[in-house]
Amino acid sequence: MSSTYLPFHPSPKSPDITLPAGACDAHCHVFGPAAAFPFAPERTYTPVDAPKEKLFELHRHLGIERSVIVQASCHGTDNAAMLDAIAHGNGNYRGIAMVKPDISEDELRALDAGGVRGVRFNFVSHLGKDADIDAVRTTIEKIIPFGWHAVVHFEANRLETLAPVLKQLPLTMVIDHMGRPDASLGTDQPAFRMLLDLMEDERFWVKVCGSERISRAGPPFTDAVPFGRMLVERFPDRVLWGTDWPHPNIKKHMPDDGHLVDLLQMIAPDDAHLKRLLVDNPTRLYWPESL
Repeated sequence: MSSTYLPFHPSPKSPDITLPAGACDAHCHVFGPAAAFPFAPERTYTPVDAPKEKLFELHRHLGIERSVIVQASCHGTDNAAMLDAIAHGNGNYRGIAMVKPDISEDELRALDAGGVRGVRFNFVSHLGKDADIDAVRTTIEKIIPFGWHAVVHFEANRLETLAPVLKQLPLTMVIDHMGRPDASLGTDQPAFRMLLDLMEDERFWVKVCGSERISRAGPPFTDAVPFGRMLVERFPDRVLWGTDWPHPNIKKHMPDDGHLVDLLQMIAPDDAHLKRLLVDNPTRLYWPESL
């Protein structure tokens, strides 16, 4: 079990840019506090507590008004910490759950009422065993009636194998962290070209977050910008952005979230693209009732 990663930045800078009204952090997490929301016994890492109060404080500091909390593997399929945060978010928070394939309709209905709008599936080696494809299909059959989507987290070298499977799934899919390419290999690398090809299917969305994960140059992570910029320009209506706070499993170069917000000046070419990325797109996906 890993415990060598860094804690989140204690005092992020104020961003140099003012975010548009209604800006959404579409990818973040809450961890614990462990005394109230214990971590899963089968977890592959033990995080420091990153409770809802710290997340809400960060969002106020950055100028973020809405958010989507993604269930992290350290809590397994116990979504209680995430649901608690949503319940205290004044209607401005939604969630992405992790569930077992044998979950009941009543349990899904309760998650839906609690603000959950999708399920996450992991295909990354550092988080342990991959999601089972048959279990993924079973789960998706159960969530489709709720109008939910799937969030898919994979390493870049897995996309060639996963793409044919993902194309067969009959629902909206959101890809985490730009598909986790290696920024040092440039935007012409095969894995990123495959992601671009996949995005030509309008069922797919992508999050242009995780610059600190795909960067090989380190802070301020500008080597990751061309990937996000290309996705925002090419697929302006199907991109989302998030902080990824509190940045689980980062072992060096813990980002300052204020700096990550500042990268948006380079990722989004103008105010119209920025508004789509931070306001219009997440509203369509997570708060359609407000349109």
